[in-house]
Amino acid sequence: MEIRSGETIRFGSCYCRAVSFRVTGQPLRVGICHCADCRKTSGSAFSAYAVWPASALEQTGQVSTYGNRSFCVTCGSRVTYVSDDEAEIMLGNLDMVPSDLTPQYELWTVRRESWLHPLPDAQQFEHDRDAVAEPEPPETEQPERIRTLDTVVPRSSELVRPA
Repeated sequence: MEIRSGETIRFGSCYCRAVSFRVTGQPLRVGICHCADCRKTSGSAFSAYAVWPASALEQTGQVSTYGNRSFCVTCGSRVTYVSDDEAEIMLGNLDMVPSDLTPQYELWTVRRESWLHPLPDAQQFEHDRDAVAEPEPPETEQPERIRTLDTVVPRSSELVRPA
């Protein structure tokens, strides 16, 4: 990667710092997503991220990948989402607070929590930015043991551990 003088370089890492990365230049875009995948992978009500060209990313450390999302094999932190031409970086993984990276848009606003308000200067999308308005898939019915609050939670000694 050739770095030009005066170009912004941002550094980041996973929680345990076993995986580190840097991105060079300004991001292509900055967004927030409220979709089910982002909620599950972040463990939060939304994900805040910035997207750079894939060529702007350099990463060290061992990761495991699921659905283009890379995770640290030691601490499990989500690190990057890399496609053929773009690299998505979670804003919380940057070492310096990225206060200059303001979200330009919000995705999947139909899933935004009622207690969250739209960002005032961000473009709002009910679904993906480039998707034609497709109906959201119906919620799948969950087994009774997940839906009810009356379920007895097993003791940790009773849980099956992955191999």
